[in-house]
Amino acid sequence: MELRFTTRASDSAWVDTVWTCASDRVAEMTSVATPCWGLVFWQRDGQAYASVSGPETGTGTAPVPEGATFVGIEFAVGTALRIVPTPALVDRGAELPDVTRHTFRLDGVRWETPGPDDAEALVDRLVRAGAVVRDPLVAEVRRGDPPYASPRTVERRFRAATGLTQGAVRQIERARAAAALLAAGIPVAEAVVRLAYVDEPHLARALRRYVGRTARQLRAGDGGAIALDLGQRVTS
Repeated sequence: MELRFTTRASDSAWVDTVWTCASDRVAEMTSVATPCWGLVFWQRDGQAYASVSGPETGTGTAPVPEGATFVGIEFAVGTALRIVPTPALVDRGAELPDVTRHTFRLDGVRWETPGPDDAEALVDRLVRAGAVVRDPLVAEVRRGDPPYASPRTVERRFRAATGLTQGAVRQIERARAAAALLAAGIPVAEAVVRLAYVDEPHLARALRRYVGRTARQLRAGDGGAIALDLGQRVTS
């Protein structure tokens, strides 16, 4: 199977990344932990689908149908759908009904299905309509601003907004960053130092839990298809 998976950053404060994926044959890919929820749109054999994905606290496997093309929007940590609290989406998702090749229905409104280049335009419309909201305290904490509330209040609000603790989000993001470094050829020992892991076994445990790959596999590009843009095309 050849899986073409690409990710780009976004200049929207509401969006973490926008990704695309296309597959040649039916197979499985390794899913990777993420602190973000998202919207996923895909087409196969002329049929369109859309779903809401939740934050993932660990790695697993996901089917990839033959001839499918995907566009995904990963929303920034601390944002949420008005109709579904993000904690209710952790480690699960929901397929959206009444999807056509060009539109989907969300929060009682029909929206135009985005392509990879106009994802932010859709998000802007969702935000202006109040369909996507966020906790301003969590947004401030994520920007690194000094919080105006006590640490206990911050942690409570963070968990209520994201379904995860701040520590869990940091661990997931650090493991994903480590995977990118290793895939780029950075030595394991250097990745340990850069990302403040205790030692190489500590890094290995994090990769196994959150990425589903060993450091050797990431450096060699082995292990098959993975839902992470490592700057390479994976063939299995």
